[in-house]
Amino acid sequence: MDQTARPLRIPPEMGTYAEKHGIFDLMQVCDTLNLCSAVCLYIIFFFSPHVCVIFQDIPNVLWIKLVEERLSKMDCIKRGWLLEGFPKTREQALLLQEKGISPEHVVFLEAPDAVLIERNLGKRVDPETGAVYHTTFDWPSNEEVQGRLVEPPGISEEETANKLLEYRRNNQALENTYHYIHKVFNADQPCVDVCSQVLTFVLSRHRSVAPFTPRILLFGPPGSGKSLQAELISQKYNIVNICCGQLLKAVVADETSLGELIKPYLENGEQVPDTIVLKVLAQRLSKLDCTTQGWVLHDFPRDLDQAEKLNDAGFIPNRVFFLDLPNELCIERLTLRAIDPVTGDRYHYLYKAAPSQQVQSRLQRNPRDSEEDLLRRLAIHHDNVHDLQELYRDAVHVNADQDPHSVFEVLESRLVNRPPKTVKRQHLTHF
Repeated sequence: MDQTARPLRIPPEMGTYAEKHGIFDLMQVCDTLNLCSAVCLYIIFFFSPHVCVIFQDIPNVLWIKLVEERLSKMDCIKRGWLLEGFPKTREQALLLQEKGISPEHVVFLEAPDAVLIERNLGKRVDPETGAVYHTTFDWPSNEEVQGRLVEPPGISEEETANKLLEYRRNNQALENTYHYIHKVFNADQPCVDVCSQVLTFVLSRHRSVAPFTPRILLFGPPGSGKSLQAELISQKYNIVNICCGQLLKAVVADETSLGELIKPYLENGEQVPDTIVLKVLAQRLSKLDCTTQGWVLHDFPRDLDQAEKLNDAGFIPNRVFFLDLPNELCIERLTLRAIDPVTGDRYHYLYKAAPSQQVQSRLQRNPRDSEEDLLRRLAIHHDNVHDLQELYRDAVHVNADQDPHSVFEVLESRLVNRPPKTVKRQHLTHF
């Protein structure tokens, strides 16, 4: 940074660095004691009594001390933890909070009492392995295992009903305690479905008031609606809309030295060298409006090499979208559209016909919308899209074969909400 220049400006790379390392989020919680930048999960699961461990009457203070000692170990700090069936009361939950133990997500698994009683009555345990089976839903195929299964204590209908009564008595108070971070899931469905729903929730991230500057890339075949969606995003959120092709034409129109280099390529219909394109983009993306308001870029990069060069230049996107559309619909959208040279209005032979025969007769089509040229561009897109998807693995794929505003709603939801966590494939500490 040139300290002699006034006014001083923070380099654009600072925003990328701050987001990558969570500096903005850190500033929002600097008054708390729990400042961990690692991607860890801290989850509490509340189950109905049929799957909860039977606790003895141990004083709450002792329970909290045991939990605190376990959570302070290095595996919990680095990998996160999953606490099952505890706390059981609001008093225990408040004692945990007093010790600074606060989960990021709280999961309540609920089901009708009749279902829970049925599940509990059919439970059987293998005394040798400790594996739990069920007479209806999960009966072992091995006859030897079947012969040694025993009924665990405390699963009679009366005992289960008493546990359910105790659970219902404390459940609402627990939900109120974790009001902003809990979610209730229906456990009366296949385990795979429950797991999928819970996993989606625990990988989500809570809304943050930390500053956020969107840096968006839109990918998609010709006709997928990239320009329209970029315009909608720009209009609603005051984000700078940058179309690479239009930007190059604007530089040529300004008659700068850089524009003189670009002009012959555009006049001859040739591709502008990547070094020149990146120089133009770097100048535009480094301007104050892009740095402070954010940007949405489309029509670049078009291949893996360009994408890597864009990253190397320090312009790393934090939202990437792929608009997916079949070739047949791309051809239908583009080859049948035309423009009125008098009014500048756009029409389409299927979706928006000309209002009169007079207007219809003077419509003109862009030579780039010919089927031959379009098929060539589609082939180029499909040749490179797989490599781009490999580079941007966290990108969101959106079905572009729907109403433009429906597509925009999907983009908007992923733009406004924080992206889900990416957790390494490792086991959480579960107890």
